[in-house]
Amino acid sequence: MSVITMGLTALVIAGTADLFAGILLKQMEDVLLTITGMMILIYSAIGMRGNIFGAMGSRIGTALNIGTFEMSLRRGTVLRANVESTVLLTLVMSIAMGVATWGVAALFFQGNITIWDFIFISTVGGVIAGVIVLMFNILIAYVGNKREWDVDNITAPLIAAIGDIVTMPMIFLSTWLYRLIQPGEFGETCIVIVSLALIVVTGVFTLYVMKRKTSRRDFTGEAKRIFIQSLPVLLFCLIFEIGAGIVIQNQQDSLIEYSVLLIMMPAFLNQGNALSGMLTSRLSSMIHLGTMRPKWSPSGPAMENFGIMYVCAMLTFVYIGIISFAASILTGNSDNVGFVIALAIIILAGFLATTILNILSYYVAIAATRFGLDPDDHCIPITSSVMDLLGSVVLVAVIMVFI
Repeated sequence: MSVITMGLTALVIAGTADLFAGILLKQMEDVLLTITGMMILIYSAIGMRGNIFGAMGSRIGTALNIGTFEMSLRRGTVLRANVESTVLLTLVMSIAMGVATWGVAALFFQGNITIWDFIFISTVGGVIAGVIVLMFNILIAYVGNKREWDVDNITAPLIAAIGDIVTMPMIFLSTWLYRLIQPGEFGETCIVIVSLALIVVTGVFTLYVMKRKTSRRDFTGEAKRIFIQSLPVLLFCLIFEIGAGIVIQNQQDSLIEYSVLLIMMPAFLNQGNALSGMLTSRLSSMIHLGTMRPKWSPSGPAMENFGIMYVCAMLTFVYIGIISFAASILTGNSDNVGFVIALAIIILAGFLATTILNILSYYVAIAATRFGLDPDDHCIPITSSVMDLLGSVVLVAVIMVFI
């Protein structure tokens, strides 16, 4: 019962917070319409923030459960290793997202800004957002450690929500800086110089982490291990994040026309990430503790967790539908989508998404374990990214059925 209480509380808080992300997205219509590919970058950045910091939260949750965590940033601690690896992964993936978004926008949507512009917007916004989310992740670990909470039940929803709330305004801020600096030849040169400087800093920091030697006495080499094992997975996951962005970019005009759907979108996708993060965090800890055997056929503990996800999902998706519709009315964005239709869309899409994430989360955790990988490093990034793509496809498909 405590699992549902704590998890549901975190999901409701996350859903409410995501409402503001949706409202802000609605206010960014001008940016979305004038810079081709921004919808792709925004949703890729949001998803990647959850992937990187959700995995950090999962690792800390496991460390708390097995007794290896200590609230210290000194060298050789679990927390220090996680901070260094997540900062490095944030830098590397922000640059990769800028390059990938530019390529997709140029190839499929006749993009109208350069690769350096996208690297600038993605990396500046990503670094600022990453620092803020990192602070919240440490805060959750500190409070959870002090109060002896099972942070597996709360980290994924809260970090996903914080990532949504923080990433969108920071991307907006970096876009504002870009538009402020960019006009004229000098401005374009400044954008290129800043982008190159960020790439150089990332390269130097990568060398610093990669030169670390593994120690059997402490976690000195843990940041290197996390980076090496996480980077290929995150680059693979970027394909799904970009795919989700393409699906949403294709429906941009419809989403802007129906404000309740645009406001609802971040919260819907975040709940898919949060629920899959909750489930994979719990499964990872159960596998580490030996309370669940990694079998291809789901056992009793796994089925029990599937049921918990359905309960939490249905309650939070109904809640999101209600507050999204209310927000669209209160902000003066009335449209042709009625309350019943909006609620039916998110309930049906939510049920389908939850079914997918239950199956996906379980088998990703089992596969990671069977291949000798740490499920804490791989499960959340993979399930979150795949759910971003499948969740956006499911929601868009349901919208097309009803509207």
